[in-house]
Amino acid sequence: MVEIKILGPGCSKCKVTESQVRRVVSELNRSDISIIKVDKIEEIMKYNIMSTPALVINGIVKSVGRVPSTEQIIHFINEAS
Repeated sequence: MVEIKILGPGCSKCKVTESQVRRVVSELNRSDISIIKVDKIEEIMKYNIMSTPALVINGIVKSVGRVPSTEQIIHFINEAS
């Protein structure tokens, strides 16, 4: 099981990141991936990040402050599998 958390309060980059992750997961047709949107500041702060969006896969911060590319998202998922 792969757990992907998208950390962000709802900024435009956060929305793009969420959309991109959902699209990639859908295209990969993987039923073993869960996507969780985290928008509560208290929860985001637990990851010690200073800017959003952030992508956390299986508890490991993989991307901070930018929208990861499709290729990067696929790589992160494959690394976690």
